Amino acid sequence: MSRMFATALSFALLATVSTAFAQDNKPPVPPENALKLSAIIATVEQRDAFQYVSDIEWNDEGYYDVVYFTTDKAKVEMKFNPVTGKPQ
Repeated sequence: MSRMFATALSFALLATVSTAFAQDNKPPVPPENALKLSAIIATVEQRDAFQYVSDIEWNDEGYYDVVYFTTDKAKVEMKFNPVTGKPQ
């Protein structure tokens, strides 16, 4: 019985420690001086043969990953600097 209690206690402590550790990590967000995402997407929409944006993600390395398609169905993947709004 005490062995089962020790195992259950170990799992409970492990769950508590891992939850506390996860709370210390800040969520990945763009810097405070970053352009609005809508401004960056507006520049993407101005590109030749633009059709639609498929995906936008913030990369932990400090840039936006933007995937869009052109009118000839080509897939374009670009990285944008969040402060300048220019492709990297």
